[in-house]
Formats: sequence, C-alpha cells, structure tokens
Amino acid sequence: MKHILSTLLVLTLFSSCTKDKTSETTSIDYVAKNEKEITDYIAKNKLTAQRSDSGLYYVINEPGTGVQPTAASNVTVAYKGYFTNGTVFDQSSASGISFGLSQVIKGWTEGIPYFKKGGSGILLVPAHLGYGNNDYSSIPGGSVLIFDVKLISVN
Repeated sequence: MKHILSTLLVLTLFSSCTKDKTSETTSIDYVAKNEKEITDYIAKNKLTAQRSDSGLYYVINEPGTGVQPTAASNVTVAYKGYFTNGTVFDQSSASGISFGLSQVIKGWTEGIPYFKKGGSGILLVPAHLGYGNNDYSSIPGGSVLIFDVKLISVN
C-alpha cells in the first residue's frame, strides 16, 4: 500500500510540473500580425513612413526647428491616440501634457526623439512597443496604437 501511495504522489508531482499546452498554444505572437496591420494602414492612408529596427513606424509631417529630445528628456506633447480602425482611445488637450520619456511606452520613448521642438507627425506603434499582449484600460492586448503627435516643448 505504501508503494502505491508513493507512486501516486510522485506521479502527481511530475504531472503538475509539466507545461500547460493549452496556455502555450493560445498565446499569440502579435509581431507579424501587427506588422501587416501597420503596413496595410500605411498603404490605405497613402502615408510615407519610416520603419526603425525595433518595428516602430513613424511619419514626420513637420520636423520642427527647436531642441531635439533624447530618450531621457522631459517633454510636453499634444496627441491623439487611436486604433487602425479610427477609434480614439485617448487624447490630450491642445496644450498637451508633460512627462518623462523614460516613463511612457517604448514606442514613445523611441519615437518622440525623431522630432524637434515644434515638430509633428504620426507614430505607428506595434504591441511589443506599446502594452504588449496584455489588456490595458480600454486597449486590448496585441493592439497596434497610432498617435498623432506634436512636440510642443523639451522641458
């Protein structure tokens, strides 16, 4: 009887250590999906966008003429954030908001420094440079985020 109980205990321990294949197969890699969604959006809207090595796409409508921020700068930016279907999920006032570029999503930390003070354009942010595969507020996990941005000042 002891032998049977020991065997059951060992089997239970090992079976609980195996990976859960259902969670493995339901995890989605959004990189390729986001890339296609962004390039389709660019083509549909006839945008002239640049792609960085990280996968961020950006459009510079007005480069600006003032100071250019770094990833460590504090900036004031007016913006509108929306999905590729046009649904707005966030928007600042025209006077913008101030924040440190080290405190925001990676797409902004990388993208805002492409502009100088007074510059404006569009950041097309894949999920891995935004909120990843996790839901955040009204933003579903895996979402491409688009931001119309104007760099008001480098503080």
